[in-house]
Amino acid sequence: MNKKSTHGVFGLLLPEIGRALSDAGYETPTPIQEQSIPSLLEGRDMIGCAQTGTGKTAAFTLPILQFLAKNEKPLVSRKPRVLILAPTRELAAQILDSVVQYGRHTKTSHAVIFGGVGQNPQVKALKRGVHVLVATPGRLMDLINQRHIDLASVEIFVLDEADRMLDMGFIHDIKRVIAMLPKKRQSLFYSATMEPQVVELARTLVHNPVYVTVTPNKPTVERINQKVMFVAKGDKDKLIIDLLKSEKMNRVMVFVQMKHVANKVAGKLEDAGITAAAIHGNKSQGARTAALANFKSGKVRVLVATDIAARGIDVDNVSHVINYELPKEPETYIHRIGRTARAGSEGEAISFCCAPERNYLRTIENLIKTAIPSDLKHTLHCDLSMNATGEDAKPAPRVQRGRSQAPARSSNSPRKQSYGRCQSRSRSR
Repeated sequence: MNKKSTHGVFGLLLPEIGRALSDAGYETPTPIQEQSIPSLLEGRDMIGCAQTGTGKTAAFTLPILQFLAKNEKPLVSRKPRVLILAPTRELAAQILDSVVQYGRHTKTSHAVIFGGVGQNPQVKALKRGVHVLVATPGRLMDLINQRHIDLASVEIFVLDEADRMLDMGFIHDIKRVIAMLPKKRQSLFYSATMEPQVVELARTLVHNPVYVTVTPNKPTVERINQKVMFVAKGDKDKLIIDLLKSEKMNRVMVFVQMKHVANKVAGKLEDAGITAAAIHGNKSQGARTAALANFKSGKVRVLVATDIAARGIDVDNVSHVINYELPKEPETYIHRIGRTARAGSEGEAISFCCAPERNYLRTIENLIKTAIPSDLKHTLHCDLSMNATGEDAKPAPRVQRGRSQAPARSSNSPRKQSYGRCQSRSRSR
């Protein structure tokens, strides 16, 4: 939501909800909120196609809170009235934060359940009874099977980030959940993409829905100052430490491919006196929650993340994104750099590229239909990385449990060098 001076559809909301919005400094609805809130207040089903960062969570949270405030009922043990299903723990926690923030002046009771932590506190909350339950599919099914949750009283069901749900293999759990819901309910379905499998799932969920599609007024990549730095793989740690000496980089997300690399990079930064935390799937939920909270509060300046762990994370005022490792899929590059251009703000994205990543960069530039400007004057610039072609521009095959995952490179066509350190750097600096 933008912090400006018009009310728009917020004028349709109850004073206690409007007061919570004012407390947070929000006065102008985003396009998806303008398009969604009136229909949702009328009880209509909805299919929304919107990306993270468009204000989607508030678009469905505010009408839900209004419905509950206008239709008060006693809490019933184990029987939530609203179920919001999210693909990841981080997204579920952020949705609950919105429910708490916007419902602070209402009598709404709420809980979030997800795996990776003990279930006892979650079970106790469910036993007391909640109006709004935010859940990830795995833990939800676990607690349903243990008879700690009964979905017979759900009046509003929200399926958020459906495309990601399908990517993560939750389709069967989702279908089982839908089968347990009352036929008479309001259903909201959100997805960033509308591929055939997503559309097929949506049709099983909604009845006579309103369709809302929102894209940013300006494509994310056009709002971001992008650049690439060609560097030897072994020089990346020194380069990122050099860059982070700049005070302009006050809140930075660093992306890597692998969990162990996230730990390594965060450790190197900490050793250099730069506050950093790693977030990935092997971290406990407590550690992930603490890392994210410290990053949001400014206690930690740099958050080093894998792509899976970063899903659902929405943090305002990220000044820079650094691609320590380029992603294998070019679409992931767009998702990554979009972390630094929220709500119409500008941002800066810096990508490191060593020789084995050179083809990744080419596929990214093909996707965004533009060449990313190169910084050729930094002190660790590597001509060999910039000019790599053929086999030298491909990642080396990974070896697991003593066996290569790809055919071995022929002995008569070795890489020119290991690219651990660059042997040829630009002299034009």
